[in-house]
Amino acid sequence: MPNKTSQHILSASANLLGFCLIIITSLHFINKTENYRVDDFTALIALLLTSSSFFSFISIRSNNKKKGDLYENIADYLFGFSLLGILGIIIFLTIIFWKK
Repeated sequence: MPNKTSQHILSASANLLGFCLIIITSLHFINKTENYRVDDFTALIALLLTSSSFFSFISIRSNNKKKGDLYENIADYLFGFSLLGILGIIIFLTIIFWKK
């Protein structure tokens, strides 16, 4: 059985995926995508979060402990990179909208 973190990664990455999709939608709604590439970067982060969700789900469903641990580590790293990307997006959006 994999570690207990897979369940947490799965739920947190699914929630943060919704956050990324809200950012993409709101940027298109207010027409701020022509000057900045933040929506492309957010789409990349959404892809990382989707991959993290996939690997954590596979880790939970795996019967082989060694493979489950491997999938969980992959999900953990993808989730960590996604969090760093979300931090970058938040800092970038704060700088953009702070200047106005």
